[in-house]
Amino acid sequence: MRVEAIVPDAPVVRDDSASAPDFARALDALGKLLSGASGAEERFAYGNGSLQAAVYERAQADVAIAIATSSAQRVVQSVQSILNMQV
Repeated sequence: MRVEAIVPDAPVVRDDSASAPDFARALDALGKLLSGASGAEERFAYGNGSLQAAVYERAQADVAIAIATSSAQRVVQSVQSILNMQV
């Protein structure tokens, strides 16, 4: 039996723009939101900040966490449905 390598018709193009660095930046941004919310709460607790700022920062962080959680769940569902496909 003789096997020949498959040669693509077009050159292979790698798109590294949507890879790990983007994911890492998204996680860093989420971490900054959480630390900003924590800082605003601490400033309010020590009397240096306002309640409005603390609540606003926490609400922003909560929304970001909800979006990240929802996105992660959708990715997991997509991967599971791909893995469950019969070939």
